[in-house]
Amino acid sequence: MEDLRTRMLEAAAELLDSSPDRDISTRAVCEAVGVGAPVLYRLFGDKSGLLSAVVDHGFEQYLSIKRVAEPSDDPVVDVMNGWDNHMAFAREHPTVYRMMYSPALSAVPKAAQEALDLLRQLLERCAEAGRLRIPTEAAAQMVMTASVGVALSLVTQPEVYSDSELIRRQRDAVFSAIFVDKEPKQTSSLAAKALQLKAILDADPGTELVEPEVNLLKHWLERLATAE
Repeated sequence: MEDLRTRMLEAAAELLDSSPDRDISTRAVCEAVGVGAPVLYRLFGDKSGLLSAVVDHGFEQYLSIKRVAEPSDDPVVDVMNGWDNHMAFAREHPTVYRMMYSPALSAVPKAAQEALDLLRQLLERCAEAGRLRIPTEAAAQMVMTASVGVALSLVTQPEVYSDSELIRRQRDAVFSAIFVDKEPKQTSSLAAKALQLKAILDADPGTELVEPEVNLLKHWLERLATAE
């Protein structure tokens, strides 16, 4: 039954992405899989339940790529690859992507939070390597909002946002604001160094300082990072 459910979700997603009006009928989904309407209603309840499950399935496909991604020696390259994979997924599944990030959803899917958490983890590695010029949370919000904004623009108004270099230009603009060069000039950014030390303390707090002292040190390091 789980295999049938997956087949119906994949059929619905394919029909949505090929539909001129970005809509599907439950009948078309059933015909694509070769089952009757009672099967669909038993598995999903109704069309609304089917579409909600399609959103969850879309996020699961998207996250499955990120979960198995092997980290490289350069965490900034990993963030760049994540951006490019995000754009590729949106362009391959335009209607499903619109649904995944639709403001009409009654609640933000938990998978969207997982995607942001995975991005934070990547950016923490960047901070530990001394490559981040702003705090991790601010960097995560910049990357996520920019990538979702660009992707939604491309899939909703491709005739308007037709510049083939838009994805790269936007990515480079965001990255230049949050990352420092791999081989910085003689004087390294104070913000990057402060964030690097804070990230190291977050990853391994093993120190003779007691917890209140460690927390105070982290506070001042973040102040140094944001005051530059």
